[in-house]
Amino acid sequence: MEEIQRPAGFWIRLGASILDSLVISIPIFVIGFIIGMSQDVLEGIQGLTNVLYSLIVPVIWAGYTVGKRVCGIRIVKVDGSNVGIGTMLLRVIVAGFVYVITLGIAAIVSAFMVAFRKDKRSVHDLIANTYVTFNKPEEATSPYHQN
Repeated sequence: MEEIQRPAGFWIRLGASILDSLVISIPIFVIGFIIGMSQDVLEGIQGLTNVLYSLIVPVIWAGYTVGKRVCGIRIVKVDGSNVGIGTMLLRVIVAGFVYVITLGIAAIVSAFMVAFRKDKRSVHDLIANTYVTFNKPEEATSPYHQN
């Protein structure tokens, strides 16, 4: 297992989360307004879109979401490898249940963990064996490429 390198702290992660929220909520709000969706329907669509975005985008984009990419951070496994769908299911869905069943207390604990732990890992990072780093993904090496 590799050592955790260049972990991202609380403020940069919060900034990336805010950007991701805007990426999801603004288009949904505009489309919903144009076609006259009710507030309840908009909130449901936004919630579902947020979950799918959080699950799928990091898997297909080397740990990045739009907000994380803008902020120069990404999610990786503790061994430094890219996240897969199983890892993201643990990170998003299972951790989400933990946050819900603890009535948000685990989310508050997570914020303090990211702020004060040396490795900057939160509850959902520990559950999924991930962390958020400033390290860029390794360049994929082609079998035809000679160093």
